Amino acid sequence: MKIEELKELSREDLRDSLKRLQNELFKLRIQAVQGRMTRPSEMGKTKRTIARIKTFLRKKELEQRSLGGEKK
Repeated sequence: MKIEELKELSREDLRDSLKRLQNELFKLRIQAVQGRMTRPSEMGKTKRTIARIKTFLRKKELEQRSLGGEKK
């Protein structure tokens, strides 16, 4: 997923994508352990995309707090 695509997604869509990618990463790890991984670079790409999504979720959370005046 590209950064521009992630910026346009809502928080719910980001959470859904995060869950889907975490499941995909789990499957890739299983493949790696079993020695039947066809594209090892997919694991790194998936990890980076997960990190990007988490960053955008955190950014949106902080924006929500600053706009709403919420205190922790």
